[in-house]
Amino acid sequence: MTFAIIAGARPNFIKAVPLYRALRAYPGVRVELIHTGQHPDAHMSSDLALELGLSAPWITLPGQESSPLRETARVLQQLEPVLQGLSPDWVIVIGDVNSTLAGALAARQLGLRLAHVEAGLRSGDRTMPEETN
Repeated sequence: MTFAIIAGARPNFIKAVPLYRALRAYPGVRVELIHTGQHPDAHMSSDLALELGLSAPWITLPGQESSPLRETARVLQQLEPVLQGLSPDWVIVIGDVNSTLAGALAARQLGLRLAHVEAGLRSGDRTMPEETN
C-alpha cells in the first residue's frame, strides 16, 4: 500500500511526523512525502523535516509564487504528474495552507482516496488564506 503525504509549510511537517512514523512501521507500506515548496526556506521546511526525523529523499515541487491563487495553481499543476506516477492508495493532506487545498483538489480530480489531517484553532479572520481554504 502506498501513501502520499502532502506538506508545504512548517506546521504541516510537524503534524506529519507521527503519521509518517506510524505508517512506515508497517511492513509493505510505502510512504512518500511530497514537499510542495510553499515554504522554500530550508529552515522552514527541509531542515525542519530532517530534525523531526522525516527521512529524505522526498519529492519536492519546484518554484514559489507571489500570490495565494498562483501558489495554489502551481502546486495543483505540479502535483498531477507526481500523483499519477506514484498512484498512491491514499493521499493525505496536512493542515490548511494553499498546498493543502491544491493537494486535496488534485487527489479528488484524479479519483484518489483522500484523507485530511488538521489540528489547531480557527482565527475566524477570513482575510487569512488558511481561513479561506
